[in-house]
Amino acid sequence: MSLTPNPFGSEITTDDILDTLGFFDDWEERYKYIIELGKQLPPMPDDKKTEQHLIRGCQSQVWIDSDIIDGKLVLEADSDAHIVKGLLGVVLSAYNGKTPAAASAFDIDGYFGAIDLIKHLSPTRGNGIRAMVQRIQEIAADA
Repeated sequence: MSLTPNPFGSEITTDDILDTLGFFDDWEERYKYIIELGKQLPPMPDDKKTEQHLIRGCQSQVWIDSDIIDGKLVLEADSDAHIVKGLLGVVLSAYNGKTPAAASAFDIDGYFGAIDLIKHLSPTRGNGIRAMVQRIQEIAADA
């Protein structure tokens, strides 16, 4: 089954997200931007929303599928919650379209620190985003 392409990692990069979030003075505006990012994530086909792709540890339902195409990690993801779709966009911008080695080497903690993200999420959302990252890092390590 082929993956639905998304703009994260190519048209929307970590630098783009960092720059845009830097324009906002408060977290209410940042949350709105993150939700807008999620609207740019195409829906995953329902037949892929299976146990195999489900991410454990997330408050909402999150699915991630992957493939290696031309030596690069290609990710497809979806969630049943708008804010989580946006958080998926933030995460995908860091990993999608990179080689497995580059994905494994990416400083996700530094990126989240620059955004100041984790401390502005509820503990369950923070655990969820860590679970997403862990799964993508496992995919990169196995590639």
